Amino acid sequence: MPDIVHLLPDSIANQIAAGEVIQRPASVVKELVENSIDAGATHVQIIVKDAGRTLIQVIDNGKGMSVTDARMAFERHATSKIRNADDLFSLNTMGFRGEALPSIAAIAHVEVKTRRSEDEVGTMLSIVGSRVEKQEAVICAEGTIVSVKNIFFNVPARRKFLKSNEVERRHILTEIQRIALVNPHISFTLIENDVQTLVLPACKLRQRILQLDGKNMNQQLIDIEEETTLGKIFGYVTKPENAKKGKVSQYFFVNGRYIRHPYFHKAVMTAYSSLIPVNENPAYYIYFEVDPATIDVNIHPTKTEVKFENELALWQILMVTIKEALGKFNAIPSIDFDTADAIDIPIYDSSKHTPMPRLSIDPSYNPFHTSFGGSRKRPTPDFNWETLYKGFENENRAPEAIETSSNEDLFSHGDQSLSKEVELNPNHYQYKQRYILTSVKSGLMIIDQHRAHVRILFEQYLNQIQQRKGLSQRVLFPEIIELNPAEAAALESIIEDIEAVGFELTSLGNNSFVVQATPSELQNADSSKLLRSMIESSIDTGLDVKSEIHETIAFSLAEATAIPYGRTLSPDEIAMIVDRLFACKIPNHSPDGHVIVTLITDEEIAKKLK
Repeated sequence: MPDIVHLLPDSIANQIAAGEVIQRPASVVKELVENSIDAGATHVQIIVKDAGRTLIQVIDNGKGMSVTDARMAFERHATSKIRNADDLFSLNTMGFRGEALPSIAAIAHVEVKTRRSEDEVGTMLSIVGSRVEKQEAVICAEGTIVSVKNIFFNVPARRKFLKSNEVERRHILTEIQRIALVNPHISFTLIENDVQTLVLPACKLRQRILQLDGKNMNQQLIDIEEETTLGKIFGYVTKPENAKKGKVSQYFFVNGRYIRHPYFHKAVMTAYSSLIPVNENPAYYIYFEVDPATIDVNIHPTKTEVKFENELALWQILMVTIKEALGKFNAIPSIDFDTADAIDIPIYDSSKHTPMPRLSIDPSYNPFHTSFGGSRKRPTPDFNWETLYKGFENENRAPEAIETSSNEDLFSHGDQSLSKEVELNPNHYQYKQRYILTSVKSGLMIIDQHRAHVRILFEQYLNQIQQRKGLSQRVLFPEIIELNPAEAAALESIIEDIEAVGFELTSLGNNSFVVQATPSELQNADSSKLLRSMIESSIDTGLDVKSEIHETIAFSLAEATAIPYGRTLSPDEIAMIVDRLFACKIPNHSPDGHVIVTLITDEEIAKKLK
């Protein structure tokens, strides 16, 4: 029997390895930009076409590569970052595996132009599917230019499963944001389809956060800083009132590297536990500087999973640091005494002499003395025994008559609105301003008033989006909203659907928009907050199917405009909700899957009363 085990060709092995390292165009952007940072670049330019499908180009002003290094960089496990195994415990660079460039070259057309400062001419290298097509000398600027074209051209399955351009673009922006937040001293420029969409000049950390998340974050940031023998923790957290239910900016960085760490996230949430609701999340930007020997980044090819040697101790330090910062900046609520109606007490002045109060007594005063000269006598009560039985003359009257008279007297005076409650439809009753109780043949039906209205409005808005028949109402004072790059990208993908329900937005450039009109159904809702909620929902879900995007927008609108809990409903409103609910396609469940209607049968009621 012949031997069946054999070595795979390098091209196939690189394709297999590429599946772990390069998952989508955003992975290519991440690896190339990190290489630029390791090369000492102070300015990085990213050029993208068709969300990275057609072209990804990264231009930097780093130290460049020699002719030999340019060729060796695309060999598997070739790296300039480490020499031996001990170097893994003293890493100060973003990359070290030597897998990124060969993985990229295995699934795309790659062209590299690079030149060192000491070289007169540079080197051009062209690679297609791990095969070097051309290498020659060229004239180019100092630094490196890497162009990646036709990603996954030889892996059709992987290319087929790429999401829409809007989704892939958001992933690219996310990777750029993570890198930019940890490198504020480096300037970044993003050009998409020949349009410059993002410019981040070099600045300090706080300014970099404002560049990415908007100027409105400036008043929300609270500085944190703590240095111990285990390392240094610094960065920013946000005020509790800025916490949101949806997705917010939450970043951990260690030694200049973005990481995911659920355990440290729990420490942050513990610090906020008494200040925000359970379902809300605060934004934070937290940086760790520790000894490289105490962490292990060699866990996953993406290098976002890191193990800490002193994890428990850092957890405690992080939690205490955040609590201290929140208290220092008066984020923790304190007792606030109301002095608006308080007595004005004058300030004591020692230079002024305050006279001793004098007491005057009338020695002739006699409390038992009366005007008629005798002692005071208690008057004898004059009982009229006949009056004790007044009102009982008609005690044998029919009970129905008494009841009628009582009701007539109850609503004859005072608030006339009370009389309206008597007119309530006997089939419908509002319970605790939260539920609608209605009698049916088989028992008692309970309807959640908020969820029922959400279902009604959801189907209404969804129909408007699909039919493009939303009614708009011009606003008296147009409102300007500023978005970060990721939010602006998400808005562009759903703006047609948002306008279909009645919004009218005008772009002001630089990720700013002005709200000219809102849906006519929005009366007291905050349009800016509502738009941000819809954008966040779109980002969180990452939907690619148009129908699902329509449902997300319709649900966000319905949640914002539905009748809240705690509101007293008129009989007409109750009847309207019941009638319109059962005219819906799915009356039993809300759009997010919660139960709207439940039934207590007559048999269950009878059992309870036994």
